Amino acid sequence: MGLSASKQVNSSLSNSNEFNSACDSAYSHCLSLTQHAFEGVLPYQLLTASNHIHHGLLSLPHPPPLVVKWVLHPPSQAQVDSAFKRVSRCHSRRSKEEEEEEEKEEKPEVIGSNRFKEWAEVLYARAVVGNAGKALLSRVPIGVAGIAGIGAVTGSRKDLVGAAIGVYALGIATSIYLSLSG
Repeated sequence: MGLSASKQVNSSLSNSNEFNSACDSAYSHCLSLTQHAFEGVLPYQLLTASNHIHHGLLSLPHPPPLVVKWVLHPPSQAQVDSAFKRVSRCHSRRSKEEEEEEEKEEKPEVIGSNRFKEWAEVLYARAVVGNAGKALLSRVPIGVAGIAGIGAVTGSRKDLVGAAIGVYALGIATSIYLSLSG
């Protein structure tokens, strides 16, 4: 099937003009909230930014299908923090001297536009893939139970029922995977 689900979703989001526009709008909104006192967004503003991105995407005439189908509600504070930690780990390749120097100055951590966009991509890709995984886990057992029940009522052979369950599970997994292409 090619790319992993998360890479496929990440690629779809980063290539989406709507998503990029919503990120730019949220970034500008956060800068205006601090009256441009900082050269970027502050970490405590990320939940507001996430909500702004979500609202901006869903208010479009043709919102991105990935967000409409898989991200019904804005990501939670825990998801926002997790995505920020992941992006921060990727950017924290500084020497100890630089870190000590930064601690002395006591400047607030500021997130520039590139890092902000990377954070938004990680956040929404994780939200999409996580919700798709939840859908897979909820749909397969229900269908399997139905097929097994019908097999028991009709007195079908076990290998036939097992094959039907396998085909069903593969079909659901493929359907969800293909819906992640945006």
